[in-house]
Amino acid sequence: MEDKLNILSFKGKYRILHLTWFAFFMTFVVWLGLGPMMPFIQEALGLTEQQAKVLLILNVAMTIPSRIIVGMLVDKYGPKALFSTILILGGMISIVFSWMQTYDQLAFLRFLSGFIGAGFVVGIRMISEWFPAKQTGIAQGIYGGWGNFGSAGAAITLPFIASSFGGDDGWRYAITIASVLAIAYGVFYYFNVTNTPKGSTYFKPKKSGAMEVSNIKDLVLYILMNIPLYLALWLLTWKLSADNMGLISTSVEWVVYVVLVVIFIAQVIKTWTISAQHLKNPVPKQHQYKFKQVAILDWAYFVTFGTELAVVSVLAMFYVDWFNLPKITAALLAGVYPFINLFARPGGGYLSDKYGRKLTLIVVFAGVTLSFLALGNVDKGWSIYAVVALTIAGGIFTKAGSGAIFAMVPLIQRRYTGQIAGMVGAFGNVGAVLFLTVNTLVDYDEFFMVIGIVSAIVLMLIVVFLEEPKGNMVEILDDGTVEVIKLN
Repeated sequence: MEDKLNILSFKGKYRILHLTWFAFFMTFVVWLGLGPMMPFIQEALGLTEQQAKVLLILNVAMTIPSRIIVGMLVDKYGPKALFSTILILGGMISIVFSWMQTYDQLAFLRFLSGFIGAGFVVGIRMISEWFPAKQTGIAQGIYGGWGNFGSAGAAITLPFIASSFGGDDGWRYAITIASVLAIAYGVFYYFNVTNTPKGSTYFKPKKSGAMEVSNIKDLVLYILMNIPLYLALWLLTWKLSADNMGLISTSVEWVVYVVLVVIFIAQVIKTWTISAQHLKNPVPKQHQYKFKQVAILDWAYFVTFGTELAVVSVLAMFYVDWFNLPKITAALLAGVYPFINLFARPGGGYLSDKYGRKLTLIVVFAGVTLSFLALGNVDKGWSIYAVVALTIAGGIFTKAGSGAIFAMVPLIQRRYTGQIAGMVGAFGNVGAVLFLTVNTLVDYDEFFMVIGIVSAIVLMLIVVFLEEPKGNMVEILDDGTVEVIKLN
């Protein structure tokens, strides 16, 4: 009898789904709660606008490397331990942040707390263990879409708490309360989930530190695909430098650049060491995977999630600056954007399950491309209704695209699901950094046009090079038993 999806159930795999998306929700409350709290923090501590912007940048800086590292750790230690650790440790750091007195202390603690944004990667591996391939798209979409809503949850609740009591310290109490709840949920999560269903095997990489590839082309591509991650960190460092925001001195800036180069070289050596044996003695065909699949999904999420973070950051100001809308009206219209996640991301996953991963990605990327190329031609004489409709359409396609991407991520190579999700997730943050930087250099219409052009390029990559997962994925148990995992 066919197992129909029943998201209203709280038994078996559905229980794991609901407990896990809420864990993701709590990480986003703690991580992205800084945004709605910033007006309170700025007023209470007398911060300049520049200092406030620096804190917001520092809040996302650590997330890029953290998603890569957490992806490796979750494949090795399992999502149960990792998600609980991230919630507990992240909550503790957030509490310390909320009671710091000097700006330097606030900046350092906010930089450290950015790692909690990597919690997203952990749940991708957990959901892939509990749901079959035919349901992984909708399950991952619900996980990602409902968990992402944690940012809206923070925006709705934390300002109310901050303004209700505590006076100038109200923001401290609000962040502390959210952090304590995250810690408590981390403990609860650990004692109420398992990494796999009873009787299933949790497949781990044979070696840690990088993904194994099976040929020289994949190795070169893997190394090249790490470069944008370091460039994004270089760009963030440059923005914080003495010549820009003035948070770090020139000497510290150059130390960071040197450290990034050294880490990149070390990673290249580690990657070569792990894969070298397979270049001489290729693994059997049934155990191989094509790294181009990972690379294309990296760039796809660069567009979808990168656009999501960038557009939600600038949309209210766009409505105010170009169409002279009142600030409250603009904020309400911009607030529609994150709500789309509730249905669009699960919708992208559902369509992937029903009609195929590649076809769904082609359709949604065509929608992203057309929506943002149209927005790239907006001028101030356009009807505000048409502009809002276009931005909402673009939001639906980008969020559905994110759901479709992570419908495919778990089907590439099970034992590396965490690392693949980590790399894909990190590229989403890289996209946000690039698009927000573009926004500081050009006008709004050109900002939208750049997104549309980049989306068109990625659409061509998907059409020409992406392959639909078919057949079976083969894993070898520790005792030598072969386990076959159906992909469609």
